Amino acid sequence: MKRMFSVSIMLMFVAGTVPARAQSLADVAKKEADRRKAAGTAPKAAPKRVYTNDDLKPAPSPSPGSITTPAASDAKDASKEKDAAQKDAAKKPEEEKGEEYWRGRMSQAREALRRNEMFREALQTRINSLTSDFSARDDPYQRAQLADDRQKAVAEMARVTQEIDALKKQIADIEEEARQAGVPPGWLR
Repeated sequence: MKRMFSVSIMLMFVAGTVPARAQSLADVAKKEADRRKAAGTAPKAAPKRVYTNDDLKPAPSPSPGSITTPAASDAKDASKEKDAAQKDAAKKPEEEKGEEYWRGRMSQAREALRRNEMFREALQTRINSLTSDFSARDDPYQRAQLADDRQKAVAEMARVTQEIDALKKQIADIEEEARQAGVPPGWLR
């Protein structure tokens, strides 16, 4: 009985909403257009403004610096010209150093670092192998030979580690030199 009652309530609710149909967007737009025509206020498109360089105000000219005496000015000009000449002389080699130069230099340093790191890993594997072989041998002659080989590998690994540290410093120096020269960071990747 309860179920029958709830079903009948639902049917009455659904039946009551069917006749109250909502307006479609097209109907609303048509009625709004008719209303505007009747009122005489048709929508007007606002004129579009295109700005050009002629419309912009010119930038103000830089204000003149402090007024100095001619003698002091000549001395400053001479020192500025001398500094500019030194900078130009220093910049000429830098200007010749383009993207290819910086990319090549950085890739060579990174490649050398990568090779040395791989060599160090191989040496570490060899040292581990020699250590395990040393502990597994009973013969004193073979143990002495393995100990000698292990010592050589450890010394070589120390040398390679120093080279890796030097190469890392070299890469940092190249990055700093490039930064000071105004090289875009993308050239060093």
